[in-house]
Amino acid sequence: MKQKQLSVLLFFFFFFSSLAFSQSVDELIKEGDDYSMKEFNNQKALETFQKAEKLDAENPEILWRISRSYVDIAEHMPGSSDDQKDAQLAKYQVALDYAEKAVKAAPNSSIAYLRRSIAKGRIALFKGVFKVIGLVNDVRKDCEKAIKLGNGGNEIQASSHYVLGRTHAKVCEKPYLVRLPLGLGWGDMDVSFAEYKKAIELRPNFRMYHLDYAKALIEEDEYQKAKEELYKIPYIKVVDEDDDMYLVESKKLLETLKNK
Repeated sequence: MKQKQLSVLLFFFFFFSSLAFSQSVDELIKEGDDYSMKEFNNQKALETFQKAEKLDAENPEILWRISRSYVDIAEHMPGSSDDQKDAQLAKYQVALDYAEKAVKAAPNSSIAYLRRSIAKGRIALFKGVFKVIGLVNDVRKDCEKAIKLGNGGNEIQASSHYVLGRTHAKVCEKPYLVRLPLGLGWGDMDVSFAEYKKAIELRPNFRMYHLDYAKALIEEDEYQKAKEELYKIPYIKVVDEDDDMYLVESKKLLETLKNK
């Protein structure tokens, strides 16, 4: 009888301990998201997600968020000196390492592939798109995989379409006959436009999408369409830490298009 009672007590002990563990991880994720998405405090967000990682190191929801935090931190680091550039690149590399872990932990998760595409894309932009062709091809594949999986909600899918659109646009900065032998002949501005428009359709109230779509339109001399995108930006509320910067940039671009 005593043995049976002990077994029951142990069962409830481990059950409630497991429940408390799960809740603490969830709470840390929510706290980290608040730091990241509401307060734009990327360092505090990272530190909070790292606490969660100590409790559950294989949790993909934690891993991709850590990757996101490292990207957000690196984007706002100074990059004037060689040492600063090295430090910035190192952060992007850590972001990629965590994104790789997220993909391994959740191979059917759109956001894991999206975060890997973003980390690789940042490294490619940092080093020069046409110097790291393998990375650029990987970005495209990861975006297409995230879109094909189709999970994570509208914001995740919008981001996947946006990154794919931006990748096509960057590749098309060189003429087709120059990039064809490099294995980048797949770049297509029509695809870029379609992907930007899909991103905006899924998430219309995000300034960066309208700004980058307008930039792509300007490159193709589609000035009126570019203006239409830029005119929308002041009426979109701030949801990202760089939204004020996007607003300033959109006004400058409109000024350059005044007589076009």
